Amino acid sequence: MREAEALRAAYDGVTAALSPLSPMELLAPTRCHGWTVADVVHHLTSDAQRALVALATPAAGPATRTFVTYWQSTPSPAPDWESAEREAAASAWAGRRAASVARSPELLAGLWRSTSVAAVHAAFAAPHAFVATQGHVLSTPDLLTTLATEAVIHHLDLLLGLPTAPEPAVSTLDGLLALHGGVRPADWGIEDYLLKGSGRLALSTTDRTTLGPSAGLFPLLG
Repeated sequence: MREAEALRAAYDGVTAALSPLSPMELLAPTRCHGWTVADVVHHLTSDAQRALVALATPAAGPATRTFVTYWQSTPSPAPDWESAEREAAASAWAGRRAASVARSPELLAGLWRSTSVAAVHAAFAAPHAFVATQGHVLSTPDLLTTLATEAVIHHLDLLLGLPTAPEPAVSTLDGLLALHGGVRPADWGIEDYLLKGSGRLALSTTDRTTLGPSAGLFPLLG
């Protein structure tokens, strides 16, 4: 299954970036504001654990979300920016506290390696057409696409503090991504699409002109 291959490449890429790191390098900053490399690894491990649960949780179809609509949050009133900032800070702080339970960042990296391998094995062996996760029903290929997408984005997050680390396997996502209907300018590579689509990089004036009304959809990942 192509989606399982994409997940394996995404998870292997994260592992390759972590493998040579010292304890201090695992505490380097990332694109995720307030999170170190170890914090991102903890988050990714939780995602791989969720994958294991989802792949063992069959659901009756049809799907309630696809790999496109999965990222869309429920519409809400105009945001109170101060409250939104406080919520984001509280979420980042909770992630840091959860990761700090481990006795060392190396233990987090080791847990990632074993959990990610198990998740990939489960992905290739997945027997169910539809699975349940986070209150939604997705087809198994769509679930794997969301997992691979998130792993590649977080791999890109790691590179802020690890500039010499291997790049993620973004090419494995080519042809799989169609976030919010496939809004992707022709001159954007997949990395641009992921960083701008997730709000890591701001849209330039040229981007907004090219996108037109679709610029209002960004960031694409909720």
